[in-house]
Amino acid sequence: MSMAKGTQAQSPALHAADSHDLIRVHGARVNNLKDVSVELPKRRLTVFTGVSGSGKSSLVFGTIAAESQRMINETYSTFVQGFMPTLARPEVDVLDGLTTAIIVGQERMGGDARSTVGTATDANAMLRILFSRLGKPHIGSAKAFSFNVASISGAGAVTVERGGETVKERRSFSIVGGMCPRCEGRGSVTDFDLTALYDDSKSLSEGALTVPGYSVDGWYGRIFRGCGFFDPDKPIRKFTKKELHDLLHKAPTKIKVDGVNLTYEGLIPKIQKSMLSKDIDSLQPHIRAFVERAMTFTSCPDCGGTRLSEAARSSKIKKISIADACSMQISDLAEWVRGLKEPSVAPLLKALGDTLDSFVEIGLGYLGLDRPAGTLSGGEAQRVKMIRHLGSSLTDVTYVFDEPTIGLHPHDIQRMNDLLLRLRDKGNTVLVVEHKPEAIAIADHVVDLGPRAGTEGGEVVFEGTVEGLRASDTLTGQHLDDRAKLKPAVRTPTGKLGVRGAGTNNLQDVDVDIPLGVLTVVTGVAGSGKSSLIHGSVSGQEGVVTVDQAAIRGSRRSNPATYTGLLDPIRKAFAKANGVKPALFSANSEGACPSCNGAGVIYTDLAMMAGVASTCDECEGKRFQASVLDYHFGGRDISEVLAMSVADAEEFFGAGEARTPAAQKILQRMADVGLGYLTLGQPLTTLSGGERQRLKLATHMAEKGGVYVLDEPTTGLHLADVEQLLGLLDRLVDSGKSVIVIEHHQAVMAHADWIIDLGPGAGHDGGRIVFEGTPAELVADRSTLTGEHLAAYVGG
Repeated sequence: MSMAKGTQAQSPALHAADSHDLIRVHGARVNNLKDVSVELPKRRLTVFTGVSGSGKSSLVFGTIAAESQRMINETYSTFVQGFMPTLARPEVDVLDGLTTAIIVGQERMGGDARSTVGTATDANAMLRILFSRLGKPHIGSAKAFSFNVASISGAGAVTVERGGETVKERRSFSIVGGMCPRCEGRGSVTDFDLTALYDDSKSLSEGALTVPGYSVDGWYGRIFRGCGFFDPDKPIRKFTKKELHDLLHKAPTKIKVDGVNLTYEGLIPKIQKSMLSKDIDSLQPHIRAFVERAMTFTSCPDCGGTRLSEAARSSKIKKISIADACSMQISDLAEWVRGLKEPSVAPLLKALGDTLDSFVEIGLGYLGLDRPAGTLSGGEAQRVKMIRHLGSSLTDVTYVFDEPTIGLHPHDIQRMNDLLLRLRDKGNTVLVVEHKPEAIAIADHVVDLGPRAGTEGGEVVFEGTVEGLRASDTLTGQHLDDRAKLKPAVRTPTGKLGVRGAGTNNLQDVDVDIPLGVLTVVTGVAGSGKSSLIHGSVSGQEGVVTVDQAAIRGSRRSNPATYTGLLDPIRKAFAKANGVKPALFSANSEGACPSCNGAGVIYTDLAMMAGVASTCDECEGKRFQASVLDYHFGGRDISEVLAMSVADAEEFFGAGEARTPAAQKILQRMADVGLGYLTLGQPLTTLSGGERQRLKLATHMAEKGGVYVLDEPTTGLHLADVEQLLGLLDRLVDSGKSVIVIEHHQAVMAHADWIIDLGPGAGHDGGRIVFEGTPAELVADRSTLTGEHLAAYVGG
């Protein structure tokens, strides 16, 4: 290649556009970050490590990803921005070299009962088009195969302007949908237990209704008293047939109460709209308890739980209906799709086949497309979201992952690593928050935050290669090569819990005796049937306390003190010491600062611009009235107590004049699960996934249960904290409890007294017990995937 003489003497200069190969962060102060500055290489895989609460999520999600999304949102018109979440600019001095960020987080999917794995991806849409083209008999367009579209028809006169004249014509229309008319596309029908809705010995005025939120003093009481359809002072058991029908089933009817126009609707349709249209897991705890008490959910007798109308189920391709296709395991469905050779829909078959192959490749081949999205675990939901990015043509994008190995067996982690590297090799920047050594090992660049959690964290303690991290003296570096050893002796069971003929989901008539009085670990690849066995047959029994992975529901006003019930003994202690009402010491009640209503910050809505949260001038963020802060207990006011860490508060309430045993007991449990660094008043919305699960565990430890079921308690735990968790599990067992843990972490397996391994594979290839015995026997046996990986881990 010839070059001008002037340039030949010098080395070829780097093009200005190629010089932006770093994402530079300077002076980040989000949450507990202390003026953090890092430079991250683009088009490389960077892993962020550090103990839970050290500031990883604050740096990756709260700073880098948040600013990228905010800047992209600002490119839309102000009209569109009005419908988007408003993001404030993160507290950071410089953010340079950002690219478009795609966040693949751990949030559980499905806020709606109609959302399934198929509808959450493009797979269902493609299947519907396929059946509308090839299905015999032909019943209509793709809508005819959708359980979210109801069949509807109508006719009437329409007015048309034609040739300067107004002409009336009769027109009719019809839409053929695939929704089952009986269950309205939900797959299950509900029967109401009327005794849970009202006490028929009382009248409405006496508070007969027991539905949450339907109090006689509130808005509904006013409607029921003034509607005139029944006597509100008559006991419900004396209602006539018509009165009872009006109370329970009446269609929406316009009424006037005290001169106000209102709509009256029967109790059952109102509950169906307000409570049953939502995914049961997304309901508040007291409403969820009511729904579980008042309703029985049974599979729809008309559609057999498929959600589809008879017509949609009658149209078939090679003797398979769309309902059959959706209920197939995805790995089998992919085989079936590959077997369809039809040139007219060849591009569609290829796209559908590629999407289904992505499910198999990512380790989700055991799912069915009809699986409700709300039943997926956090790890499964994250991997389902990954599927749409695997075939993406985008490059030079920043992908942000939050512990993508959650819920994965060691056997599947290698597969996940390959996918992350594939995204990187397409020219993307991949940022991963991770604790597992197997996932940290593939990093091109590592950023370790610490040195510890909360106020003791928020600093970059190491930046460089994995080898450099291993040689460093940071907490992560010291524990990176940790290997738990098999216990020399295991405990002897005190009894057994028998499970017979378990057939939930993919379980194949499983019989197993779970030993009591010991630490039992249930293992197996993702989708082998662990959760189906334990949650389906053990949880829900009397004396069984289950701590699952469902997210804590809480607003920004909720904090560890309110969630654990710690605030009650604290408020009472303050009230008793000062001779005033306990309600004064609640920022959600009488003691709240009148200016910010106890929030500590004032949210200003700037219409089409991003809203601003500013610290309240009156209370200076303390959330309480000035007069309340004059009351002291043990030399501290209530805002100073809420600003304490759990460890400091445990010391404060444990001795001296502030001694409060009830508060100290709750704080001790929070410290036991590794949350000593959390501040009591920190909003729940700022906690990481692992912190939330451990907070839940701390509250359940007070329950009088004999058997504890924990679902992957190591989620979000740093290598150094796993040891502390094992100590907690030992203390629970030594205190006379039986602990059953569903887990993939080899350190927990090695520490177990008894292992139940399911498999050998996932979906219909699993659902059987492939091993029962001690960890040492599993290592010696090496007949299962778990045995092989555990043997490699302990060096057996």
